[in-house]
Amino acid sequence: MDFGILVSSLHHLPLFFSIFFLIYLTAYLFLFRNWTSKLRPEAASCLISLAHGTPAVFLASQAILSDPHHGFASPNTDFQNSVLEYSIAYFFMDLCHYLIFNPSDILFIGHHLATLFVFLTCRYLVFHGAYGILILLILAEVTSFIQNIWTLASAQKADSKIAAQVILDP
Repeated sequence: MDFGILVSSLHHLPLFFSIFFLIYLTAYLFLFRNWTSKLRPEAASCLISLAHGTPAVFLASQAILSDPHHGFASPNTDFQNSVLEYSIAYFFMDLCHYLIFNPSDILFIGHHLATLFVFLTCRYLVFHGAYGILILLILAEVTSFIQNIWTLASAQKADSKIAAQVILDP
């Protein structure tokens, strides 16, 4: 493993993490300040998920399409590595949220840890495989968008007629 490559690329991760941290704090302290203390953290988590997912779909698509040597075993491009770092930063931030506010939610914590393991291994250990991972990221983020809208609407269904219409409870 080339240590120089690893060190030179680490500057993206703290920047991306800082962005997600600021979005989370802004959502928690200002955007959702009138929500109950139980719902505010969940809403802030949904907002960073939306802030991650929408750009991640476009960034991952561009990273896949711009790779002339695309394939499941092809080496990662610099752009693919940046997209991986963007997602790693989001998963670290949301993992912090779950460890602080929902430490008993083993399913989500496990999901985040498993995803981080795959992304970190692809990005910093084997330097290959981003093509396949980014395809899966695109599919995952499309469903994540729907889940986040449903979660936010569920939280506000008693206070909002629009939110109540989004809920598909039987």
